Amino acid sequence: MCLSASVSFTASGMLLAGGGYASHKAWINSKKYLPVALMPVFAGLQQITEGFVWTGMTSGEPATVLINALGFIFFTWFMWPFWIPLSVYVLEPAESRRKHLFLVFSLIGLSFGLLLYVPHLINLEWINVTINLGSLAYEGTMLLDFIMPRWSTNVIYVALIILPPLLSRYRHVKYFGLTLTGVVVIDYLFLSYAYISFFCLLAGLATLHLIYIISRNKCRRECPVLFS
Repeated sequence: MCLSASVSFTASGMLLAGGGYASHKAWINSKKYLPVALMPVFAGLQQITEGFVWTGMTSGEPATVLINALGFIFFTWFMWPFWIPLSVYVLEPAESRRKHLFLVFSLIGLSFGLLLYVPHLINLEWINVTINLGSLAYEGTMLLDFIMPRWSTNVIYVALIILPPLLSRYRHVKYFGLTLTGVVVIDYLFLSYAYISFFCLLAGLATLHLIYIISRNKCRRECPVLFS
């Protein structure tokens, strides 16, 4: 997490435990929940990488910082833009007219994520992690910076992760989309000095909402055939 290594590791333990429980419930209730159930697991793994970024920063080990920063931005820039739309696609019933739209979102997110992440593997000097006001700030060069302003990249990113849940047929998945919207607003208004780190923390904690949806099988009421 953006505050300290110990808090990152604590958050990761909570998310991994919750995600493991959600995955178990998804296996029992409906395997269509599995992509959603894995989101807290991925968020927990991401927090582990940030914990080790902190460890590297405080101990003066640039190799530790670099390796784990690559892991952190793997989830940030590559994983979430396609996994969230994919999860909504898997949940959506076959008769939904929006189901194919979510697949398109996921494919766009996959291409977008590759554009954001892969260049960092080739240009390691683009990765720049600093401590700003006691929080980790991931500020560096991105390939799309040579094509369009950073705010445009951020708008596309936010649209890819928020619009699919908001457009879902299921009311509680829409609520998760609203939760993510709230995270973006808070991050933009109050935490912009380390917005990537704070966003991933808050979005990771927002996945706890998904554990509630799965554990209570909230989609069953709206689609009992798929979730009975």
